[in-house]
Amino acid sequence: MRAFLLLPLLLLSGPISAAESRAVTCRFLSFGADAGGVSAIATSEGGAEIACPLPAGSLSERIPCSAMDGKIAFLSSADKKPMAAASIPAGVNAAILVFVKSPAKPGAAAAWNVMTIPDTKEKFPLGGAFVANFHSAQARFIIGEQKGMLNPGGSNGYAMPEKRDDFNMAPVVFELRQGDKWINASESKLRFLPQMRYLIFAYTDPASGRPRIATVRDTDPVPPANPRK
Repeated sequence: MRAFLLLPLLLLSGPISAAESRAVTCRFLSFGADAGGVSAIATSEGGAEIACPLPAGSLSERIPCSAMDGKIAFLSSADKKPMAAASIPAGVNAAILVFVKSPAKPGAAAAWNVMTIPDTKEKFPLGGAFVANFHSAQARFIIGEQKGMLNPGGSNGYAMPEKRDDFNMAPVVFELRQGDKWINASESKLRFLPQMRYLIFAYTDPASGRPRIATVRDTDPVPPANPRK
């Protein structure tokens, strides 16, 4: 009798292992040694291939992709072998995917990791900056009147500085920890406007081994309306 009662419940519940597909509008950027000129391929729910350019100095145009169970898998456009996977947080329908190339280990090919930046006003504020620390030590910085510090692998978004000069410029200063000292890595002024944002990365230059600061300007910051799921 119990088996007859369980059968309708199982039929009503549907397939337990069915994959969840979600539309995600993506913009791409590559970062790392010899990263420019590469591209990736994402596959849609129906198996169609989606070309995803990975520019090194600027963000790509917006490209519609499909996340399966919260992930987008990418193949290399060169040999169609697995390249990387991006985790897409629940509820995120627009994201900036930063492909970070790790140094090659002896006897192995260089691997790609993907940093997912939800393209929302809360995570990446309009007119502000998103900072990530790819360096092996702590980074501290000043963006306008705001002060921040990030451990290795850390990231955070910062609002547009309130204190700006007549040209909408505000100071941006970065220091990186070296032993028990802090060394100046970058000191400049950036123009902050509602129609532009900045991606700022602290990293170690693979050629010289010296710490560097990279800044990428986004001049098309308004995220699209959430696509239909």
